[in-house]
Amino acid sequence: MSRDWFSLEELARQLGRDRREIEKLVQRGRVPGRKIAGEWQFHPTEITHWLEQEMREYTDRELAVLEQTHRSAEFTDPHPIAALLTPETVMVPLEARTKRSVLESLVEVAGRTWHVWQPAALLSAVQDRESVLSTAFENGVAIPHPRNPLPEALGQSVIAYGRLMSGIPFGAPRHVMTDLFFLVACRDSRTHLHVLARLGRLLQTPGFVDDLRAIDNSSEPYDFLCQADRQIIV
Repeated sequence: MSRDWFSLEELARQLGRDRREIEKLVQRGRVPGRKIAGEWQFHPTEITHWLEQEMREYTDRELAVLEQTHRSAEFTDPHPIAALLTPETVMVPLEARTKRSVLESLVEVAGRTWHVWQPAALLSAVQDRESVLSTAFENGVAIPHPRNPLPEALGQSVIAYGRLMSGIPFGAPRHVMTDLFFLVACRDSRTHLHVLARLGRLLQTPGFVDDLRAIDNSSEPYDFLCQADRQIIV
């Protein structure tokens, strides 16, 4: 089997789930896979895209398992938000009034780290991802990100955070306005999924979103987010 594909056993390990459970989901068309020479095989990119949507319904426990199985050799920090967010990549208020200008502003803020080598490529990738399906949630938070890793456009993975003083339409369910944004730009898929899982766990933490929304300056969110990240049990 090509090293670019997962076997059923490898996928089960990646997801931290029983092989038989995954096989049933594949047979029902719930997991993207195909049979080659009589064996189920799974493309990593398709699995990453599938997981991004599945994670929206995951419990904290399921997200924690996903975190554990997606730490890469290059990035082993158990607190990915604290590791990849910096004081320079926080902007409150975010200077934007439209979906496009939000994405442009977030890429500009991420670029303050000097780790964004190709800002135009990053912006285009994030816009392409939003055109497929909005990254906004019903709680007024959005997590824009590229569909695929951008190792050539980034010196290292980076997270940028911004808040609008008034929410805008960003494609959230039920037409909820969005005002809190986390731009996630990673060099590899494992780090990407690790970060998304951790953000998902933070968003499920009681009071987290309300407390973050109450901060109306750029000096406090960094410490707040790092502290919240470190309080998550890993």
